[in-house]
Amino acid sequence: MPAPLADALQATGVFSIEQMELRGFSRSMAELQWLLVALVTLYYVAPTSPIANPPLFIGATVLYAASVLVHRYLGLFRSESRVRLAIETWVMMGFITYLLWQTGKVDSPLLNLYLLALIMSGLTLGKTTTLLQLALVLAIYLQFDFSAAGELTFSGAMLNDLLTRFAPMVLTTYLVMQLAADIKFSRTALQTVSQTDDLTRLPNRRAFRSTLRREYERAQRHGRPFAVLMIDADGLKPTNDQHGHAAGDRLLTTIADVLKTALRGTDNCARYGGDEFIVLLPEADAHTAIDAAERIRNGVANTSFDVGGKRVQCTVSIGVASYPEDANTLDELTAAADRALYWAKNEGRDRVVMAQARKGLTAN
Repeated sequence: MPAPLADALQATGVFSIEQMELRGFSRSMAELQWLLVALVTLYYVAPTSPIANPPLFIGATVLYAASVLVHRYLGLFRSESRVRLAIETWVMMGFITYLLWQTGKVDSPLLNLYLLALIMSGLTLGKTTTLLQLALVLAIYLQFDFSAAGELTFSGAMLNDLLTRFAPMVLTTYLVMQLAADIKFSRTALQTVSQTDDLTRLPNRRAFRSTLRREYERAQRHGRPFAVLMIDADGLKPTNDQHGHAAGDRLLTTIADVLKTALRGTDNCARYGGDEFIVLLPEADAHTAIDAAERIRNGVANTSFDVGGKRVQCTVSIGVASYPEDANTLDELTAAADRALYWAKNEGRDRVVMAQARKGLTAN
């Protein structure tokens, strides 16, 4: 990710592709809302526009514009969300329905304004909600027709009228839902690529930081412990020098495979960079963390692979830090695990060192 974009995202508090997408949809919704107000205002001032009660018509428009101002600009929602977009979409549909009631009901020239709400719903709220809204539009139209004629008859002429009026709306809504599905697929693929290490297929550092922050917030809320393991491959450089970088890559993937099999289903691991890996152990006390670290260390030490007829083995050094015993913040926690890793490597490698056991000491 380019540095200016990363800085901008950090400054605005947006750290995921989905949040970026929601911000874009929110801006589009704001533009649609003001476009709706503008179109209704133009209709009101047009000299030949039929309106049953002009004061109520313009009053409803002013009220809707005020609701947009309050809802969007006075901080009712602290962050963008699909709930917020859903509320705005349903309010828009209610406003349009009232406009139709004032401007001829089934014969209203404003019927196609429903497309504004249906398009936004199709892009952001999913197929189920969008189809429900489309069904509601049809039900409203039938109700208007019933109130105008006094009865509801499904004649050939009426069905032809329904097809003429709603076929473009149905087709547009369907195309928008398909576009939304394609956008979701592309977003998921992009997010997977951007958060996955190419070599080991583990989450990368950016993805892990997001997971770690969520666990930290959960631990704060519920008063539960968790632990972090900082892991370093002891023999990567000698392996690269003696057998080539392909062997070094094989060594890293071997360690990644051990991590995948040695950890619990609730644990998270990632490639932190270079020859370092990091592990998050939710709800793990110091004893559980040490057991997990030793299991990983033994797993790597007992694993080898063949390169050109020679057996290549590797060991790992592991630093362990736990919350809240070793740190109160995430930065302090990862720093404590990193110091423990330094001590493990400095004392001969292929060992596990707990930060708690070395409190008060500093790495030279």
